[in-house]
Parts: sequence; structure tokens; C-alpha cells
Amino acid sequence: MRRHRKTRGFTLIELMVVMVILVLLAGVASVVVINRIEDGKRAKAIADINAFEQALDAYKVDVGDYPTTEQGLAALRERPSDVTNWNGPYLKKAIPTDPWGNPYHYESPGTHNTEGVDIWSYGKDGKEGGEGNNADITNWQEE
Repeated sequence: MRRHRKTRGFTLIELMVVMVILVLLAGVASVVVINRIEDGKRAKAIADINAFEQALDAYKVDVGDYPTTEQGLAALRERPSDVTNWNGPYLKKAIPTDPWGNPYHYESPGTHNTEGVDIWSYGKDGKEGGEGNNADITNWQEE
């Protein structure tokens, strides 16, 4: 006596439906992850600018004024030749680039912070202005 088993597998259509569902789920998940990565990059730029401001305040206490635009943020790591009472380095690590690989911009005295300095990044697109992830990140409030 032979017993016949009926072998049943998945049809090509069933496999294709499952694959389409998996691709759609992966697409949705990747968009969420990419948005979170960009949010993290913006948060890193804000944290860097805040760290620069604190270091610049310490520099000003020692030297009496902020570094000039020409001296730039490099004055936080290396003593400018014409400065006395420099007690740095004011940052433990090298001056970082922004999260998109571009240099931070520095101006002293500031155009927007007239009694202080302006520090900014042009954001993801590296160009002035923009919206969303391309928006500039600054140490002043836009009006």
C-alpha cells in the first residue's frame, strides 16, 4: 500500500506578493531611518556651535576679546601670535567640520550678534538659506 502525499508549495504569485510587501516595508523603514540620521546631523551641528560659544567665552575671559574673523576658530586651539594671556587650548579636540563635511563659518564682531560673534553652518546643501535639512544652523535667532 502506497500512501500518496499531496505536496503543496507556494505558488509564484504568492512568493511575489510576499516580496512586494517586504520591499514596501523596507522602503518605509529606510525613509524613517534616513530622516533620523539627518535629525542627528542637525543636532550635532547645534552641539558643535554651542561648544564653540563656550570655548569662545573662555577665550574672551582670558584674552579680553573674541578672536578676530581672520584668526577664526583656530585661535581656540593655537595661540595667535599677537595675543597675550592666551590660556588655551580652549577645545580638547581639533576644530571639526560640520556633519556634512564643510567648515563652520565664524565672524567677529558678528553681524547678527553685534556684541558677540556669529557662528554658522549652511546645512546639508552647503548653501546659504534653505528649508528643512538644507536650512542654515546658526547661533542667532532668525527674525
